Amino acid sequence: MSPAAAASDGRIRSYEDFARVHAYLLAASGIPPSLHERLYRKLADEVFDGGEVFAVEPCEEGRQRRLVLAAEEPLGRESDVFLVDHAWSFRLSDAFKQLREVPGLAERMAALMCVDLDRRIETEESDEHDGDRSGSLEHVLQIVEKEKARIQERGSDSAAWIELEELGIDDDMLVALDLSAKFPNMVALNLWGNKLQDTETVMQEIRKCPQLKALWLNENPVVGKGINKAVLDGLSELEIYNSHFTSKAGEWALSFCADIVGADNPCSSVESTLLESIVTIDLSDRCIHKLPEVLSPSKLPSLSKLNIRGNPLDQISRDNLLKLFSGFTQLQELEVDIPGPLGNSAISILEALPNLCLLNGVNSSSIIETGKHIVDSALQPRLPEWSPEEPLAERVIGAMWLYLMTYRLADEEKIDETPVWYVMDELGSAMRHSDNANFRIAPFLFMPEGKLATAISYTILWPTHDVQTGEECTRDFLFGIGEEKQRSARLTAWFRTPENYFIQEFRKCQEQLQSNSICSSTKTKEAPSTKSVRPSDGRALRVYTDIPHVEEFLTRPEFVLTIDPKEADIIWVSMQVDSEVKNALGLTDQQYTNQFPFEACLVMKHNLAETIHKAWGSPEWLQPTYNLETHLSPLIGDYCTRKRDGMDNLWIMKPWNMARTIDTTVTGDLSAIIRLMETGPKICQKYIERPVLFQGRKFDLRYIVLVRSICPLEIFLSDVFWVRLANNQYTLEKTSFFEYETHFTVMNYIGRMNHMNTPEFVKEFEEEHQVKWLEIHESIRSMIRCVFESAAAVHPEMQNPFSRAMYGVDVMLDNRFKPKILEVTYCPDCGRACKYDTQALVGSKNTIKGTDFFNTVFGCLFLGEQTNVSPL
Repeated sequence: MSPAAAASDGRIRSYEDFARVHAYLLAASGIPPSLHERLYRKLADEVFDGGEVFAVEPCEEGRQRRLVLAAEEPLGRESDVFLVDHAWSFRLSDAFKQLREVPGLAERMAALMCVDLDRRIETEESDEHDGDRSGSLEHVLQIVEKEKARIQERGSDSAAWIELEELGIDDDMLVALDLSAKFPNMVALNLWGNKLQDTETVMQEIRKCPQLKALWLNENPVVGKGINKAVLDGLSELEIYNSHFTSKAGEWALSFCADIVGADNPCSSVESTLLESIVTIDLSDRCIHKLPEVLSPSKLPSLSKLNIRGNPLDQISRDNLLKLFSGFTQLQELEVDIPGPLGNSAISILEALPNLCLLNGVNSSSIIETGKHIVDSALQPRLPEWSPEEPLAERVIGAMWLYLMTYRLADEEKIDETPVWYVMDELGSAMRHSDNANFRIAPFLFMPEGKLATAISYTILWPTHDVQTGEECTRDFLFGIGEEKQRSARLTAWFRTPENYFIQEFRKCQEQLQSNSICSSTKTKEAPSTKSVRPSDGRALRVYTDIPHVEEFLTRPEFVLTIDPKEADIIWVSMQVDSEVKNALGLTDQQYTNQFPFEACLVMKHNLAETIHKAWGSPEWLQPTYNLETHLSPLIGDYCTRKRDGMDNLWIMKPWNMARTIDTTVTGDLSAIIRLMETGPKICQKYIERPVLFQGRKFDLRYIVLVRSICPLEIFLSDVFWVRLANNQYTLEKTSFFEYETHFTVMNYIGRMNHMNTPEFVKEFEEEHQVKWLEIHESIRSMIRCVFESAAAVHPEMQNPFSRAMYGVDVMLDNRFKPKILEVTYCPDCGRACKYDTQALVGSKNTIKGTDFFNTVFGCLFLGEQTNVSPL
């Protein structure tokens, strides 16, 4: 958000002032101009009238809320605008601290995000405990006797369907109920959520009910004790067990899924005329491996809608399934996993089943027109999950990514590096997603004083379609984001999208990486060929620089500083020297610069990973890395695969081109990973969860690489490197991921840096871990060489005889002392190298003065020297 200049007289006094000061904000928000004056009136008078127009209702069994239009009159398109307050605004690093310290914040957020449900239920149960007799034999017997009387009214031979869900029934109570004697024709028994534990006791009672067609023992302790096989072997008529089809599933099971058979209409068999009338069957999540033979066009000639989602169907081929479904001439609507038993493409399914009108809730013609292979309009929401012992603050941290919004502050001079995240109030947060939303929202900063410093943040809400009383009010969570920006994959932040599709995309990505390898580890290294660039007449080389450390510490007589870039032999600057800068400063192509063309392939994080992938495939020294702007789907597949296999699943999000860990986040939450894309382009990299530690703290190493040439590759490693230590003890506690001083090592910008001289660190490290540093150093040298070989092989166009550069290379060691590349930095901050004297650990092992650092760098790059550096 970047406001226009404030009104000259300061405070906003009229609509004209408001429109002038907020012109940019109004244009960026998309709020219709016809609503601008109405918006101003509500902002000026602080009118929050949404509560008079809307109502918040619970849904998803209380685990979510939705917003509905409660006004007596319909709401017309763009007819009104509403203010939504921000219940919580914060910088991400402060989130957990605020939840713990701000009174009432965690409680309000937990209620808003529906993660206090168990506590609310406990309170309600406490209030009603006097009238609650659940768990007593007397109470359950009363229920059973009522059901027995109801069945006898229908006739003593009537089939019985007994519902005894969540009544606290234990093994002794089950025996005492003697259900088989009371209900000799019992066809279904629901014991879901009770306290049954002993397999032998439960089987003893169940075997007395040989006519059972359906049995539910879900969420009983006995289910985890090997009872499943005993149930399936002991009940020869059982067609449904724990909601899943058994191998005996047939007409009765299909009729249950078609709502013909149920608690209100129990029966032991189904007439063929009833089967012939079936129009809709929902077979979703029934763990079906092979469809019952009764599911055929001859038995079900009227079938027009079929749902087979969530079933493996691995005992029947794709071709046979398509052949079967093509025989249902009335079938118009099909719900199926894609990828899944019918293949990986919605288009190929429609080609095989041309009579379908809707596939996964999407119009068939629309699928063909858009060319979508993956379609789904019935995605299940990703609801928050928590454990009962988890504190409210931690629950909110886990749930907040389903609710957060973000913006970044800016003025005429600069944009804020750190984004602001916020949660809308209860009304705004109740709005759910729809691809065909009837409302829009936009964040808005109101500046009553005409200044950004006194701005008040709101979210503005307005209808984009006519809305009827009682209709749900929705918004598009990804407004303006289409498939070209990975819309379907990004919806995974809020919905349970098809994991199989993403896992297949991950496998494709892995196969592609494994096929890449244009570099050879046995490549011979050429001897340095560049020479001193000092003029033959012996005059000093003129250096133009904007870097204070170079100005102060480049003291060799072979170099002299100049303030005129046009007369300089060497341009050594912190900014990018592109053609525009060259023209502005009057530079020529014969002046040496401290950067190589196309060096972005190294110094921008997404390009670095891509360069290494193209050169080496997937080397051990590069953590799995994904450019989220292009490879979100494989990342989701990798995440799902790791979760399925119980592997480490912690990731670090890094902006493409920001230093000092700005906007960098550690998280194991898939929704968070996807939502963090909203604050700018990022890579997502597998976090090194188990780094080698130094005295319990995390650390990384900064190496300095000097590059004289790319083709042939001529690079040198400075004998000066330094360790960067985190301030706090390392931990993987979830609450620690917000602690900068635990998980990050760059401390010289926050005022609490603890410098440690390199020889001292190496000595203590060797003693702590009983290792030889020189062996580790050699593996680091080899890895750094590979990184720059990647650039030379993939981007030979980097070569320029008038380029010489210094790069910072950041390295971390895992718990096997193997190096991992973190990043390559252009024009690295060498303040420490200039400030502290140290001793070389390799080569000459001389004492190296900090004040000579840039003398050494320039000597190597421009005079052909190798003092205090070693060729790689």
